[in-house]
Amino acid sequence: MVTARQWLDDLTDYYTPSSSQFDGARGHRAAIEVRLDTYLGVREMFEIGSLRHGTGVWLYSDADYLVSLKGIRPDSPWTMLNKVKEQLQARFPSTTVVTRRPAVVCKFSDGDVEIVPGYPGSSDGYWIANPADGWMLTHPKDHNRYVTDVNTKHGGAVKKLARQVKVWKYKRNVPVSSCYLEMRTAKHMNGEKSYSPLWDLYLTLKKMRDAELAAMNDPTGLGSRFGSCSSEANRQDAMSKLNRAVSRALKAKDYAKDGYESLAIEQLKLLFNQ
Repeated sequence: MVTARQWLDDLTDYYTPSSSQFDGARGHRAAIEVRLDTYLGVREMFEIGSLRHGTGVWLYSDADYLVSLKGIRPDSPWTMLNKVKEQLQARFPSTTVVTRRPAVVCKFSDGDVEIVPGYPGSSDGYWIANPADGWMLTHPKDHNRYVTDVNTKHGGAVKKLARQVKVWKYKRNVPVSSCYLEMRTAKHMNGEKSYSPLWDLYLTLKKMRDAELAAMNDPTGLGSRFGSCSSEANRQDAMSKLNRAVSRALKAKDYAKDGYESLAIEQLKLLFNQ
């Protein structure tokens, strides 16, 4: 008989990208960097996001890059985003290019590429567009180290749990930031002595629900607070879906604890829309 824990492991494995899955999307990096450097000036460009962290989701995650631009940071991030979008659309005229703060997204036939433009900030940070409004200071390299350190502490469990929470986001169409989910998951596990798959899935979701998806302090103590949603309407939508997720995760945990594995799996299927 398949247990709820085994079912969850299988789900996680299914949505784990292969090492070569994003090669096509990553293949556009050089052309993107050359175009932006020629017309806007690039200090550096490096991979960020869930693929870099090892928490990407098959079929859903993009290849993400941060591009640190030369020059003076404008008053409005829209000035920066519009310039980057204009240059990428000119370079790839047959490709759909859209703005999705804080990124400009190129929808290539072999995969989406998200470009997060920014300007150098203090302590190796970068000023990028805040999804809510204005500018925010981010430290993606330090965030990556934070998640990796907590993940190492728990023998790889944190990135597995973060991927599960992101699968819920994508399969249930929850309008919440993937970065927010990842950092909330890592913060939860950083305070735990051990990892229990069903318990920690429930607790991670519950803590976010109890916090009402409020912005969270950067756990590294370096950057701006992490916002969860781009608007209050999206937060309300996400909260409604999060409430259902917490209820289902709780039932799955309790059913499994009492030995009712098939009932626990039913709740997990509802949770992840499988």
